[in-house]
Amino acid sequence: MARRNLISSNVILIKPRITEKAAFLTEKENPTYTFEVPAKVNKIQVKRAIKEKYNLVALRVNIVNLPKKNVLVRGKRGTTAGIKKALVTLAKGSQIDFI
Repeated sequence: MARRNLISSNVILIKPRITEKAAFLTEKENPTYTFEVPAKVNKIQVKRAIKEKYNLVALRVNIVNLPKKNVLVRGKRGTTAGIKKALVTLAKGSQIDFI
């Protein structure tokens, strides 16, 4: 019998990434929304979380791993955090209101 991870949608979808590029993607015919997700989450879990939290069906889910980067701030070396983000494409006419 297969083991299913039952994780809350609030844990899977950490927060939406609201950037200029993300805003442009939401204005298309099939809107695409961008969310930060934990490193261990897969596409199926993201699709279920969208269904559970927003009652919308995701047509497609793409996942992108953004690597950490080395930075220099005030003469000190450090790194920015690497994140994993999910691009969720919805059906035509669907929309998510974040505010």
